Amino acid sequence: MKLKVVLVFLVLSLVTIFALAYILLTRQGGSSQHPRCPSVYPSAQPWTHPAQSQLFADLSPEELTAVMSFLAQKLGPGLVDAAQARSSDNCVFSVELQLPPKAAALAHLDRGGPPPAREALAIIFFGGQPQPNVSELVVGPLPHPSYLRDVTVERHGGPLPYHRRPMLRSELVQTWRHLKEVELPKAPVFLASVLNYNGSTLAPLHSSPRGLRSGDRATWIALYHNVSGLGIFLHPVGLEILLDHSALDPAHWTVQQVFYLGHYYADLGQLEWEFKAGQLEVVRVPLPTPNGSSSLRSRITLGPLPPLHFSHQGSQYNVQGNLVVSPLWTLSFGHGVFSGIRIFDVRFKGERVAYEVSVQECLSVYGADSPKTMMTRYLDSSYGLGLNSRGLVRGVDCPYQATMVDIHILAGKGTVQLLPGAVCVFEEVQGLPLRRHHNYIESHFYGGLASSALVVRSVSSVRERKLRDGKATWALWGRWACPNHLTWYRTPFPSLTLTGLKNWVVAEDVVFKPVAVPWSPEPQLQRPQLTRQVLRREDLAAFSWGSPLPRYLYLASNQTNAWGHQRGYRIQIHSPPGIHMPLESSMERALSWGRYQLVVTQRKEKESQSSSIYFQSDIWTPSIVFADFINNETLLGEDLVAWVTASFLHIPHAEDVPNTVTLGNRVGFLLQPHNFFDEDPSIFSPGSVYFERGQDAGLCSINPVACTPNLAACVPDLPLFSYQGF
Repeated sequence: MKLKVVLVFLVLSLVTIFALAYILLTRQGGSSQHPRCPSVYPSAQPWTHPAQSQLFADLSPEELTAVMSFLAQKLGPGLVDAAQARSSDNCVFSVELQLPPKAAALAHLDRGGPPPAREALAIIFFGGQPQPNVSELVVGPLPHPSYLRDVTVERHGGPLPYHRRPMLRSELVQTWRHLKEVELPKAPVFLASVLNYNGSTLAPLHSSPRGLRSGDRATWIALYHNVSGLGIFLHPVGLEILLDHSALDPAHWTVQQVFYLGHYYADLGQLEWEFKAGQLEVVRVPLPTPNGSSSLRSRITLGPLPPLHFSHQGSQYNVQGNLVVSPLWTLSFGHGVFSGIRIFDVRFKGERVAYEVSVQECLSVYGADSPKTMMTRYLDSSYGLGLNSRGLVRGVDCPYQATMVDIHILAGKGTVQLLPGAVCVFEEVQGLPLRRHHNYIESHFYGGLASSALVVRSVSSVRERKLRDGKATWALWGRWACPNHLTWYRTPFPSLTLTGLKNWVVAEDVVFKPVAVPWSPEPQLQRPQLTRQVLRREDLAAFSWGSPLPRYLYLASNQTNAWGHQRGYRIQIHSPPGIHMPLESSMERALSWGRYQLVVTQRKEKESQSSSIYFQSDIWTPSIVFADFINNETLLGEDLVAWVTASFLHIPHAEDVPNTVTLGNRVGFLLQPHNFFDEDPSIFSPGSVYFERGQDAGLCSINPVACTPNLAACVPDLPLFSYQGF
């Protein structure tokens, strides 16, 4: 009996011990199961505030579809889907948001006026008419369109000839089909024995512009080895073909010349004859191997992942539709088919800083001995910075916890295309202090604030060139850059305050002046002295690459801060000196914006664009010449726009294989407050750190950073990885 009692007591004791151990372990989070962080993973939300303005939101799939239906009704049954359209067909090339006039937008945003009509801009290729042309039509009001208006002459000063149209994918496909089926069979022995061509091992890459004079549509097409899993760009085979495809019927296309290893030939037939006769010097090019030097596959076994940054207290921003909201900043973003990502109505604590920040153009100038490369002047807007925005990769292109935003576009085909995850929004921890001061004279204290940024990012993969745009300061990184690359930004300042549209351009710098020493008149000092100049006219605010830029240049408003200084924003350009096209070049007028590192002009609706998607096909007769915007008009108390050029030179080197890195190729500009506030606004940040000697900086009540170990003892709730960008 006593043994039974002892056994029961032992069993109860063991159960009690296990129960207590379980309770203790679960209270402490256990040895392996940490509690989840209290944060909620941010994701893009549909628009839930119908009363809030959607002036700058991209057209929705429903709006795009409504515009296409309306155009089909108005333009007749002859419209062909652009994805299958031939050059001789009528088709809708693109549909996107027609931005509202700024005056109407501000009347709505600031004074409660009615919202301007929501409209679309449609580009139509009329190849099936007796006189083929390109037309631009405004369609509205959305979402139920009832009118269209031809704005071609208004926007371009006249009709758009058909040869200026950008290339449809169907035309690109047809040019390669023509070469494969008509031209390459003329040199079968040469292609097989020298280039290892078997019908699928070559791929084309086009030069631009397409010709030497206005009206041409003749393209140098370089051939590259094409192996699955490898990019083609590191594998040229030395053969290039000049194809005239100006005729609307591909049956009338002709090869004008052939280039191979420094020599020109009439056609591939001549190349084949000289090869068979033993008169052709050749370089036999083996096919690249899948794991060769051009492969981006890792050369070693994968190891630990890079550090993961996450907010243990939850994200400090929200994305609703095209609106990004944080405790301090609000902005709207859009995604133009041709211009790519752009931001609007940027406000700090409710006060507008800029009306629009957008990319105007990206120019790549190449140079080499081969005709395709020596001809190439890529104007990326023509290919579509927005159209070529591919899905971003979590943990690489953006932090893993970034909010991924899908984009809908309509270009190059008659249906709406989804670009999943083409934009990401996130908070960036920069690993540097925004400000810091360590004081050890008289008193000992430390004050500082960690730097972070709210980032809106998109990546445009135009051919082999990849650009990242975003950050509200529009930082730019280069990938597989080119010998000379210029990017052209447009930054209109509608008002640096909430009260008006009157701004001034002010340049400040320092010069040294000799002065006598007051207490000893014989010696002289070289004393720095501040210079200040209000730039009264546009010609004075146009800074070419050869002229020095004032070290302080800012746009000032007609209001003052508490110290009596004009409130303004400084423009700081982070870019090495550019190399522009020589003025004597026949292409230069279309690229005249590239003469300048910074220009400030009056803002005008008719001067909203400084480049054109039609320049890539006809760069010799530009309908827009930016240099003509600079006509010595007054800048005193006007609505102003700043035009900024950032550039870098890329000289290929061994480390570009297999891919040029982004590090060191970052250029752009910064908008920095200049007397806009009464003091540094970051002093009000809840994350500020301040402690004195004698205080215990390890206490949360003294130093918020000291709380980090406790707050970080949790596991972030991460989304599953997925990618749909192909």
